[in-house]
Amino acid sequence: MLKKNHTGTEFILLGLTDRAELQPVLFVVFLVIYLITVIGNVRMIFLIRSDSKLNTPVYFFLSHLSFIDLCYATTVTPQMLVNFLSKRKTISFIGCVIQFHFFIALVITDHYMLTVMSYDRYMAICKPLLYGSKMSKCVCISLVAAPYIYGFANGLAQTLLMLRLSSCRPSEINHFYCADPPLMVLACSDTYVEETAMFVVAGSNLTCSLTIILVSYIFIFTAIVRMRSAEGRRKAFSTCGSHLTAVTIFYGTLFMHLRPPSEASVEQGIVAVLYIFVSPMLNPLFYSLRDKDVQRTIRKVIQKKLFVK
Repeated sequence: MLKKNHTGTEFILLGLTDRAELQPVLFVVFLVIYLITVIGNVRMIFLIRSDSKLNTPVYFFLSHLSFIDLCYATTVTPQMLVNFLSKRKTISFIGCVIQFHFFIALVITDHYMLTVMSYDRYMAICKPLLYGSKMSKCVCISLVAAPYIYGFANGLAQTLLMLRLSSCRPSEINHFYCADPPLMVLACSDTYVEETAMFVVAGSNLTCSLTIILVSYIFIFTAIVRMRSAEGRRKAFSTCGSHLTAVTIFYGTLFMHLRPPSEASVEQGIVAVLYIFVSPMLNPLFYSLRDKDVQRTIRKVIQKKLFVK
């Protein structure tokens, strides 16, 4: 990236469009999306931490999913909003490296947090008698720590590989954030190792996490079908619905996002917008609308505020 003469200088982010009349409109649209994302995820974390009845493994994992979604949207959005209103849409070399590292780290962490949540649902539905002992506080903390450690280790490795590249082209990144494929386009050195590493890491993480999720849900659906109680089946489907929706949106947009480095950025930019902004914004809404315990806590907080007034 950039080994040549870029340390201490700037990159130009070409963004979603070069049409000046659209910049204020896009600023407002993405500001609203970001505010919804921040409010939704912060509220979810607050609700879970403030209600003792939500002090269970599933909500412990959900609070960390909200935290990760909030962080990786924040990794990209503030710089993007500033650039919408700036004539020179730049990001410093250090800022680009930090954004690159944290974005990759948090996305991989998100992969495996969703995977951990599917394992939690498997234990709750398929092995309810063992759930309390198998999902102890120590186990839950370990299950949460592992995605963070693995994600940030992957992010660091990818960042170090990218820093090995030499750039001899104009420092214009054909994207709205420091993404790996557009950065590779700037390189004049051989990018084979970096491209191979990118697709191996992305492919292995996708395959591993998605396989665990799919296998978990095969066992879950088998257990649900065998339930004699219609109420039990309904409750089991209800507890899995929000997570399945989150998985579908996250992995659906992620598959579209995976493509070789390219000069063209219009389609790539649209897919990246869906991938970065839609999932973090909608996840807290899905859990708020579909989860009865979360709905009960929201009503409790609202009633408490009204009563105080």
